[in-house]
Amino acid sequence: MLQIFTDTSSNLTVALLKKYNLHQLSFNLSVNDTPVEYPEEHDFDGAAFYGNMRKGAVVSTALINVNDFMEAFRPMLEAGDDILYIGMSGGISGTANAAQVAVHELEEDFPERRIVAIDTYAASLGEGLQAIKAAKMRDDGKGLDEIVAYLKESRKTICQYFTVDDLMYLKRGGRISGASAAIGNILNIKPILIGDEIGRIVLNGKVKGMKMALKSIATKFENLCADMTETIGIAHADNEAGAESLLALLREKGFKGECITVMYEAVTGSHVGPGTVALFYNGTRKF
Repeated sequence: MLQIFTDTSSNLTVALLKKYNLHQLSFNLSVNDTPVEYPEEHDFDGAAFYGNMRKGAVVSTALINVNDFMEAFRPMLEAGDDILYIGMSGGISGTANAAQVAVHELEEDFPERRIVAIDTYAASLGEGLQAIKAAKMRDDGKGLDEIVAYLKESRKTICQYFTVDDLMYLKRGGRISGASAAIGNILNIKPILIGDEIGRIVLNGKVKGMKMALKSIATKFENLCADMTETIGIAHADNEAGAESLLALLREKGFKGECITVMYEAVTGSHVGPGTVALFYNGTRKF
């Protein structure tokens, strides 16, 4: 049997993980130097988490290491299963490399098993949508090679567009200078950020105000979306109103499909900050 793993960056809810029989590995997270574990039986309290960030809580994150992968994969390999890991972009995390190292080591111990790790070039639901598609393909009887071939193509065109509410969180991550963040906040400048061809986060434009930022993201969707009936994803960091406004704009542009809307998970969300709104979908191209 093929066992499919993803990680907490995929932003899939507990219900979705169970529905599609997906396994999840957790990134390491600390708040004010106190380790925090992801809940296993329910979704994390995003409103409380981002509320604490707004009050000044300091969040630190760390990758999933080689040993974490080996401990998760080994029992299933011993049971005779094959493994597919669908993970966070190597353009923003060393986790993709750690997964590859674990795969190579486990292949030596289990030469009769198939073990594959895929860098999705994405995060949040950009990663999660690909994990769901892989699970659907598996359940439809598709083989590992066909699923991997699909993922290697789909990652080339998965679109990730987002905007942040407070530029200081990008400053903390080293993406912009302190002066730029301070001036931008004063002027209410909102960046339009995207995942590039290998999943790095890069600037795609600047507008004034959240309303204009969401309109810009919706216009990009109208120009790039490959199928207006296909499932898309919206993630927000305690900004439900922004998420609802963005979906309304997409409907006006002709979107007729299902939208999975989630609270940004803690690790990725801590780097973009409270108020962030992000859109994920399959495009004709990334940008």
